[in-house]
Amino acid sequence: MTERPPPGSARPGGRTARTRTAVLAAALDELDAAGLDALTLDRLAARSGVHVSTIRRRWRTVEGVVVDLLAQHYATIPTPDSGDFRQDLHELAQAIANFQAAPRNYHLIEGIVAAAAHDPGIADLVRGAFRARTEHVTQLVRRAVDRGELPPDTRATEVIAALSAPFYYRILILRAPVDARLVHTSAEAAYHAAHAGVFDAQAPAGGPSR
Repeated sequence: MTERPPPGSARPGGRTARTRTAVLAAALDELDAAGLDALTLDRLAARSGVHVSTIRRRWRTVEGVVVDLLAQHYATIPTPDSGDFRQDLHELAQAIANFQAAPRNYHLIEGIVAAAAHDPGIADLVRGAFRARTEHVTQLVRRAVDRGELPPDTRATEVIAALSAPFYYRILILRAPVDARLVHTSAEAAYHAAHAGVFDAQAPAGGPSR
């Protein structure tokens, strides 16, 4: 049996691209206006001008649309390539902070994470979106390994997770704003841990060595 494509996926260009652009723009406007709880396929259809059956066929659910919107927004966060691993981490941390500082981005993340907590299907979609974004960004870690800045067996996804996690803890758990100190400490902590081999695949999985 052929595996079904992820929500919103299709070949780029032409009517397909215009449909996706219209529906995601409508979703963002609706989220700003009324929030995730009030979002429906009918409202998306009315605002976007795309027939509800087309939206249902491509994304299947409102949550599928919102997760695709989240993935689109994450794609706007640049992946640094300064030639220096430490600098790249600081630039990435600042880019994450800038992204989360926009109120509509903050509300988008908050809404979809809250929905995922109550629906395993949404949780799977959110996990997929975050994993795809993390995998894309890991290229900056792999470049650092190639340059000899990090141990060859460094787990790139763990480095990016260590950098990113404090931001989500700050906005989703503490519900406090991201500031310059968080940008600095997150980047520095990830850098020193990676440089010390903490994320090396060969490192012991137990507690600290004595």
